[in-house]
Amino acid sequence: MISIVDDDASVREALKDLIRAMGFSVETFASAEDFLRSGDLSKTDFLITDMRMPGMSGLELHHRLRAMGAPVPMVLITAFADEKEKTRALHAGVMGYLTKPFNEAELLAKIRAALDGED
Repeated sequence: MISIVDDDASVREALKDLIRAMGFSVETFASAEDFLRSGDLSKTDFLITDMRMPGMSGLELHHRLRAMGAPVPMVLITAFADEKEKTRALHAGVMGYLTKPFNEAELLAKIRAALDGED
């Protein structure tokens, strides 16, 4: 299952439709906190999350999951390209940092690589 965390409902729905069209099951969440409370962490094989959200950011969620001993392969998406932020995120171990609007093929490649056990 692929989980999507984004505070923008239109982005959540568009990504949900895209991921389903790729043949994956998907769940969506309006915040990192909603995702953590959902009980869906154990079912999540891949996580797509917005970098900047009210409350916990996507990178903070990544760190929280690692601290919990539950690292989930993750791609951060953002409307605000920032090279320092991107470098920090990639060094922290996220699989990708994509700027909106991003290439769907690039997202699919990241998902497939994670599910196939590649880096």
